[in-house]
Amino acid sequence: MSIAEFPSNSSRGKNNPTEFERTPPQDVIAEQSVLGGMLLSKDAISDVVEILRDRDFYRPAHELIYDAIIDLYGRGEPADPVTVAAELTKRGDLVRAGGAPYLHTLISSVPTAANAGYYAKIIRERAIMRRLVEAGTKIVQLGYTDEGEVDDAVDQAQAEVFAVTERRQAEDYVQLSELLPAAYDEIEKISAGVVGEGVKTGFKDLDALTNGFHPGNMIVLAARPAVGKSTLGLDIARYASIHKRETSVIFSLEMSRSEITMRMLSAEARVPLNNIRSGQLGEEEWAKMARRMGEISDA
Repeated sequence: MSIAEFPSNSSRGKNNPTEFERTPPQDVIAEQSVLGGMLLSKDAISDVVEILRDRDFYRPAHELIYDAIIDLYGRGEPADPVTVAAELTKRGDLVRAGGAPYLHTLISSVPTAANAGYYAKIIRERAIMRRLVEAGTKIVQLGYTDEGEVDDAVDQAQAEVFAVTERRQAEDYVQLSELLPAAYDEIEKISAGVVGEGVKTGFKDLDALTNGFHPGNMIVLAARPAVGKSTLGLDIARYASIHKRETSVIFSLEMSRSEITMRMLSAEARVPLNNIRSGQLGEEEWAKMARRMGEISDA
């Protein structure tokens, strides 16, 4: 490589206008695919609404269409090209949104509505990067400002970057009006048997009260010392993994790995734990453990 291929020091300290004239991060195809999927499927809307906000779209027309879809969805009305066009017309935004034909174009451009949630994540990432670019531009302007103290400029620069991450965290909060339609859809699926029951514990009365454990639940077993909390927790994990083929993990500050394994083997083989610990086992007990070890190992 020749020396001429390296940029000179004199050029590094100057602004390169082309670097600041680049198109901000965006993915128009992903935006079209998300909106097309939402126009095709109510399930796609429930997936997307948990990820995106209207300001995440790069094109203003897409933001208008998204707002109309979400409003219709929130009112429990169908969101298709006809109803969305009517909603945009009512707002006086149909022309700015590209017109009714563009809504049909969105549907024809989407490969499958099932991937709407994935496309929404792409849009969300591009939106965050745009805000980071905006913050970077402001920081560059601060760097070329001769007024004020350097420490103040550094504080402002840090605040700009922090504002990007703060907005990212704040956007995780969703209004209840946006959550209700998705919750209603889930109830419909449960009623229709589309969504299965939660993870069973093996205790019929408890399962009848909770309908099993569900994603997002935090279950705390509370009781006085030495009344069987660890044993109960182990039994629930044992039933879920061995009998229901669910994945479970056990973290224990009280028992060693060997102790946990012995307890599990004792419960599954129905062999007294004291006999296993002492090694005083009859032939029948050895046989019981041997029969159960294979299934326990496969859990």
